Order: sequence, then structure tokens, then C-alpha cells
Amino acid sequence: MRLPGTRYQEQGWEQVRKLLGHSSLQAFAVSSPARLLDRPDTLPEYVDLTAEALHACARTARAEAPANSYGESALELSLSLLYELQARPADWAALCAAVANEHQKIGAFWTTPGGDAILRKKINDMYAGVRDKVDSDNYQAACGRSCSPNKMYAYRMLDTAYSDIARLFGAWREHAAQVAAILGREVVAMPIEVRQMRSIGTCKAEWVLRWSESLERFGGGAGPLHTRSKRFANLKNSPEKIGAMLAEIGDYEELSSNRDRDWLHDAGEAANWLEDLWRVSDAVVDDAGSRILPAPESEDSESGGDAQDPDPAPQDAPEPAPYDSAIAVSLSLPPRFMELAWAAQDHGSWSARELAACSLPVRLAVYLKMLGGLDDSYPGEWLDPATGELPTMQQLAVLDQISLPTLRKRRDAAIASLLEAVP
Repeated sequence: MRLPGTRYQEQGWEQVRKLLGHSSLQAFAVSSPARLLDRPDTLPEYVDLTAEALHACARTARAEAPANSYGESALELSLSLLYELQARPADWAALCAAVANEHQKIGAFWTTPGGDAILRKKINDMYAGVRDKVDSDNYQAACGRSCSPNKMYAYRMLDTAYSDIARLFGAWREHAAQVAAILGREVVAMPIEVRQMRSIGTCKAEWVLRWSESLERFGGGAGPLHTRSKRFANLKNSPEKIGAMLAEIGDYEELSSNRDRDWLHDAGEAANWLEDLWRVSDAVVDDAGSRILPAPESEDSESGGDAQDPDPAPQDAPEPAPYDSAIAVSLSLPPRFMELAWAAQDHGSWSARELAACSLPVRLAVYLKMLGGLDDSYPGEWLDPATGELPTMQQLAVLDQISLPTLRKRRDAAIASLLEAVP
């Protein structure tokens, strides 16, 4: 569930809760829970120890798991909520009181078998309360509307109700009786509501009320809107409020979603446009010779044909091998990297003549081996813009469309031929 300003209400909360519970038990292994009985000022020490335990497991799969749709990991949210606790001493005092009450009943329960589970349950309850308080405060700051922690809990209950209703609708044949109870009519064929309910915003308040009522019959326990608890008392007889809250969740989820299916099909449009631009540019360059006027004859050429040109034209550079620009793009290199790097070579140099039979990636691999990734003699067209150095051996192997061992073998052979040709 996503609402404006909230960070802890999505599916990743389970990983955050488990991470905080595990790290808290490690902290209490260092500092005994017995200190909570007579020293309520232990919060700073607890925060420090728990933070150390969280950082120690930073590379685990649970810590790196995505926790919400905003890109935050379970570790980031765990640390954030831990430091929020430091600013809310009343929640820590409530945990100390809960531990003291349990101690009065059964003594030092944390030392008994299963005692860790009891302590962890109390820690989880504390963080669940902190979570709703933090998200309700952020919701009010984002929307300017009042929202209590209890209302945030109600939002989450409605999101859970929608998920369960969607599950029942998806398997309406197996749960025909309960689906009929939710819809308020007999179900003999696939209900049209199964197709109509595409998101939480299209879920009707009447369905939620009947779903809660049906749980005692089909689920073995009273539904959240039909218990003696006063937590949802203001919703029991207010379908308008339920409908407004469902619509608010649905509207914000639609607004804040990435809509991957709508824009991913355009992901290659920019690359295709650039390829068209390069193809047109290359065609213009190829046809340019036919549109350039011949140079006028100079007086020197008329006076004597045997006169020698003081600036003889350099030897023609060999034709570059064709390379696929898409390969360069896949390596985060400029699309015309190979073309520009080939043109930047000094084809008249001794090393270029000796390496004429080698491909450009092999030549760059030779320079990478002999001179290193960065040298003042390298043209800027040879360098990877991301690093300012020559491409790595892995990148060069992909550019040459050969394996890395093959590239190494060809590089070493080219270096050997260069050393043999040294005068």
C-alpha cells in the first residue's frame, strides 16, 4: 500500500520487521534485557548496539531486499526507523513497561526456552506502532490532512481486505459460497465483478463490509469490522468513509506507480533515432565527393610537371572494419566509439604499421598492457568517458566479439611481434 509521505506500508515491511527483530535480539545479547526493568535510560545504548548489528548484516539478502517502491532497501528503512525510535522515548518506555509486566508474571523469561520469541514479539509490536506514527506524521505533512496512527492502521486493513477479496474473486469457483456472500447474490457463473475490479480503487465498500461479515462463517474468526474492538468503530456503519479511503489508496498508487508497461516499449526509440541520424550523416559524407568542385589548377602545375609537391599527401589510411554501434552502447561507450577511435590512430606510425593485421580492440589491448589504462599519448577518442581510461579487457573482448582468453592470446602475439620488429 502506498499513500503520500508513507515509506513503511508496502510489502517490504516484513523484511524490515524481521531485520529489526533479529538485530534487537543481538543487541540484547550484549546488554541484558534485565536492565530495562530499572534503567529506562538505556535507549541510546540500545540504538547504538542495534545499529552495529544492522550494519554487520548489510550484505545479506534480507538487508539488500527492496522495501518500497521508492528504491529504499530493508536496511535503509530499518536504520531510519531505529533512529526515529530515538526521537520517540515514549515508545521505548512502553516496551520497558511491557517487559517489566512479563517479568512480574514469569520472571526472567528471556533466559527460558522460547524466551527470545516473547521478547521479539514485544519488539515487533513496538516498531509496528512507531511505523504507523512516523507514516501518519509524514502523511499529514504531505497532504495537509489529519491522520492518526489508528487511521493509518485502518488504511492498511482495507488494503488487506482488497487483497483477500481479489484472491477470492480470482478463485471464485473454489470459493463460490463466500463470493456469493460478498456480492450479496447467488453465483452460478463467473461474476462480472471479477473482471470489473482491476484495482483497489474499483473495490466497493459494500464488498468490504460483507467480506468482514463472511470471515466468521468461512474463515473461522470474526472479521476486522465485526469484532468487539473499537479500533474500526467509525467504519462499521460508514460505507462512504470506506469507499473514500479505498479510492484514495487506488488514486495514489496509480499516480505514483512507474507504469512500466506504458513506457518500456519506447525505451529503444532514442537509440533508433540516433542510428537513423548516423545513417543519414554517413550517406551525406559518402555522397559529398560528387558535389565538391575540382580544385583549380595552379600556375606551378602549368609551368612544369616535374616540380615536386613540397607537402606530399600522407599515405592513405586503411579502411576501418565495420563495427556494430549497438555493442558499444551496451558497454556504456559512445555509439561511434570504434569509428572515432579508428580515425584517431596515427596510421603512419611504426607501431600502427606493425599492428596493421590486428583489429582495433587488439591494438588497444596492446597499449593497455604496455602503457596502462591512462597515458598522455592516448587520443581522447580511445578513452571510456566514464573512467577517462582505455576500455577494460572485458569491454575490448566484447567490442571484438571474441572471448577474453582469445583476446589475451592475440594481444600477447601482437606484443611479441612488436618486440621482434624493434630495430
